[in-house]
Amino acid sequence: MALNKAPTHIRLRYQTLINWHIYSAGLLSIGLLALTGWLLSLFRNNVTHVDSMWSLFLGISAYTYTLSFYELDTRTLLVLSLVTIWSIRLCVYLTWRNWNPHEDHRYAAIRRNNGPYFWFTSIYIVFGLQAVLAWVISLSLFGAIGSKSALNSIDIWGAIIVIVGISWESIADWQLSSFKAKFNNKDKVLNSGLWRYSRHPNYFGECCVWWGFYLISVGAGAWWTIASPLLMTLLLLKVSGVALLEKDIAERRPAYLQYIKNTNAFLPGLAKKKINKLH
Repeated sequence: MALNKAPTHIRLRYQTLINWHIYSAGLLSIGLLALTGWLLSLFRNNVTHVDSMWSLFLGISAYTYTLSFYELDTRTLLVLSLVTIWSIRLCVYLTWRNWNPHEDHRYAAIRRNNGPYFWFTSIYIVFGLQAVLAWVISLSLFGAIGSKSALNSIDIWGAIIVIVGISWESIADWQLSSFKAKFNNKDKVLNSGLWRYSRHPNYFGECCVWWGFYLISVGAGAWWTIASPLLMTLLLLKVSGVALLEKDIAERRPAYLQYIKNTNAFLPGLAKKKINKLH
C-alpha cells in the first residue's frame, strides 16, 4: 500500500519515524547552544557551566521539534510543560550549586589530562560530547511531539512518572543542599530522608523522568525511541553518575563505606540491616 493512500494515523507515525531533517534540527539547535557555552568557557577559563546547560540542551530540542512539526496538540503541550519545568529547575539548581570561580574537580582533571590546548579541544571533549548525548536522549521527546494521535492512558501514566521523578529529584537535591549547608556536617554522610533509601535518590528521580518521557512517546506510537531512556540510565549508573561519584568518595569520606554496606546504590529500598532482621 502506497504511503499517501495509507490511513492518516499510519502516515503520521511513519513520517515521524523517518523525519530525519526535523530530528537533525534538534542537533543543530543543541549544537549552537553548546557552541555558545564553549565561547563562554574561553572567557571564564572554566567549563563547569556545561552542567547547567545540560537540561537546556534537552529543553531547546523539544521546542525545536515543536516548531518544526508546526502543530501544538495536547500531547505536545504536556511534553513541553513537563520538560520546561524539569529543565529550568535543574539548570537553576546546578547553577546555584556550582556558582564559584573554581572549575569542578572533574573538569579540572580533564583539563590537566589534555594539556595546554584544552581550551580548544573542550569544544568536542566537553561541549560537543554532551550535545550529542543530549540529542540522542531527546529522541523520546521527538517521538512524542511528532505524533498527532490522541492522548491516551499511557501518556497519563508517563506524565505521572515524570512528575514523580522531578519531585523525587528536587526533594533529594534540597535535602543534600540543606545537609551540606551546616558546617557540623562537613565530611559526614547524609543517610536520612530520601538518602536513607538509596545512595543516589537524585539520579533515581532523573531516571524516572526519562522513562516517563519514553512512556509518553510509547503512547504516541513511538516505541522505537527506547534508546533515549536506555542511554540516560547507562550514563547515570555507569558513566557520569553513580560510578564516577563513588570512584574515590570512600577515600575522602571513610563513613561512606558503611553507607555503601547499608544502603542501596540506586533503587530505593529498606536499609540492608533491616532487611536482614526481617529474614
